[in-house]
Amino acid sequence: MPVESTFSDNKETLTIKVLGNFDFNLHKEFRDAYAALQEPVTKCVIDMNETDYMDSSALGMLLILKDHASSVGAEVILANCKPDIKGILSVANFDDMFEIEE
Repeated sequence: MPVESTFSDNKETLTIKVLGNFDFNLHKEFRDAYAALQEPVTKCVIDMNETDYMDSSALGMLLILKDHASSVGAEVILANCKPDIKGILSVANFDDMFEIEE
């Protein structure tokens, strides 16, 4: 599956891994990955270590996730971004809206 999600043992962190291309084809699968996001989750980590490409629809999906996460008091962290992905996020000013971890 191109999208994998796991909760930490204490249920406070949801990690979503996006494998391959992060584009509109993953819309439903990505949405389903965070559908169970609710308290006590305080952090939602999007692990992009294996993300090869993302388009504008992926940026939109991240914004929708951010709105959903904030409604339950969770922050969204974009982690392990490759240089190309980091460049896309920077051009879209996502580095101002999200915490981006190396």
